[in-house]
Amino acid sequence: MSDTTIDFAGLNLPAPLLAAVTDLGFTAPTPIQAQAIPYMIEGNDILGEAQTGTGKTAAFGLPGLAGIDPSQRHIQMLVLAPTRELAIQVAKSLEEFAVNLRGLRVTTLYGGQPYGPQLRDLERGCQVVVATPGRLMDHIRRGSIDLERVSCCVLDEADEMLNMGFLEDIEWILEHLDSETQMALFSATMPQQIRRIAQRFLKDPKHVKIAADVNTKANITQKAWKVTGVSKQTALERLAETLPYDAMIVFVRTRGDTVDLAAHLNGLGFKASALNGDMSQQQREHTVAQLHKGRISILIATDVVARGLDVPRITHVVNYDLPMDAESYVHRIGRTGRAGREGEAILFARPREMRLLRTYERQTKGTIIPMDLPSAEELGRHRVGRLQEELTTCIDERDLEELKGMLTEMAEKTEKDILSLAAALLFERQRKKPLKPKPDPEPRFERRERSERRDRDGDDRRPRRDNINFDTYRLAVGREHGAQVKDIVGALANELQLESRLIGQIRLFDAHTLVQLPQNMPPYVQNDMRKIRIRNRQIDGQITSEQIPPRDRDDSRRPRRNDGEFRGRRDGEFRPRRNDGEFRPRRNDGEFRGRRNDGEFRGRREDGEFRARRNDGYQGKRQRRDVND
Repeated sequence: MSDTTIDFAGLNLPAPLLAAVTDLGFTAPTPIQAQAIPYMIEGNDILGEAQTGTGKTAAFGLPGLAGIDPSQRHIQMLVLAPTRELAIQVAKSLEEFAVNLRGLRVTTLYGGQPYGPQLRDLERGCQVVVATPGRLMDHIRRGSIDLERVSCCVLDEADEMLNMGFLEDIEWILEHLDSETQMALFSATMPQQIRRIAQRFLKDPKHVKIAADVNTKANITQKAWKVTGVSKQTALERLAETLPYDAMIVFVRTRGDTVDLAAHLNGLGFKASALNGDMSQQQREHTVAQLHKGRISILIATDVVARGLDVPRITHVVNYDLPMDAESYVHRIGRTGRAGREGEAILFARPREMRLLRTYERQTKGTIIPMDLPSAEELGRHRVGRLQEELTTCIDERDLEELKGMLTEMAEKTEKDILSLAAALLFERQRKKPLKPKPDPEPRFERRERSERRDRDGDDRRPRRDNINFDTYRLAVGREHGAQVKDIVGALANELQLESRLIGQIRLFDAHTLVQLPQNMPPYVQNDMRKIRIRNRQIDGQITSEQIPPRDRDDSRRPRRNDGEFRGRRDGEFRPRRNDGEFRPRRNDGEFRGRRNDGEFRGRREDGEFRARRNDGYQGKRQRRDVND
């Protein structure tokens, strides 16, 4: 379908939606909108392949709303999103599109929010529901939501839901829809599991595919600073002071870093705030609202909480800590350059991380341009220029006669000339930000490579699981209730916003589960854990004296279900040989070689079965929440 000359008026949208689009400042449909909207208006199922920032929400939202009868109070449109942040953003956009559809109500369902308000919204009646999978499943099991008359269902960022372990949940939810429900599935990539869902639930779908390099990144300039000479913290300070940004989002690896870095920038006079999974949903929504209103200019965030964030005034993205996968990089830089605006994405790369830049370039089909930081001398000139502007504005706009008199009187009493007094005032003014900063140290490439972890008082050190002290918690749910390890991991990761490294061993029993969680968790986290529901059962999680038999798990991070336990798994690593289902250990001169040191093969027996394990810091892939949040 050609989209070169089409406008919104040519997409067969109802007049109320066209008026809303015009009021929102939309001038012409993006390629994904120009292709998907007519297909959906005609009633076709859609398989959409497009990156973030291409206008997917309007691509499914406008035609979905066009098919709704506001006079009918039952649910007619369902949108599934992987995270609460994306769900909130999608719901907000749909409400803006539907502003002229009198009587139409949008309800958002996600974890971390009390059930009461959600139940009241559902009881009052709504035509559109935007939900995360876990909370929607809870409502289905409670019988508090009726999906039988849903006429349009959308899966947004399906590949992200797959990465977070929601695949089986999505299939379970879709089985509760009528077979004639119109389906739209949007995903940045199309792995085999997503294609399998499409083949099972979509009916002769129209496939629309938008290349990221043409539509997503063309208006975003990508730059890279190689970490040399000064710390990353100092680099960020200089960018925050010299860049012509409206708003900036800075991505870091851990939640602790968001708080530390935001506090540091605030101490220097910047309007900064953290956004992380330790914050309550109300706090997070308030922070995003402050960013929208311009009361915050710098947002320090982790990946998951920033997913779906759509704030047009974000002109710059800084990758303070690099993501290890290109998909996360694309999502990050997609927070700028929204709605056709220009944006700039800057990354800080250590020498050993420079190889990742080629991966990012291949993913975006773009070029990452090397950049230099402003030197100390350039920073000084910038500060002097800013001060000159401030003083000139003050002289032009303020009545300074009384202050001039005070200055003259001071000069007479102290027998100092007015120029010296002015210089003294200037000296006091620039104490925190010297007009002549200390010269930059000479770059020490190899030594800096070894000592970088000491930058920012340790801000770059990666926490390790073997440095974590665990308590054992008893959960009032087990095998007889239908619970599986994936349910436990997903609930703890989603509801408590726990990183995967903070979840230790898990042992399922018939009527309960034991799980290791970090010692000294905040009281509100422990309180929240008592209220979590798994398989429609409140888990009442509490610390117990019971202990899980010790097992050297170290940094194994990929969940795997086996006999109700949480185990490490290898992918592309050492795999023991098996013959007829039985492990055959290698022997050499009649001597059994059962263990190796230095992170090599470690064997153990349990219940008469030999199990191989690795202790090599394996990075897991299939989990319900991003390990960074």
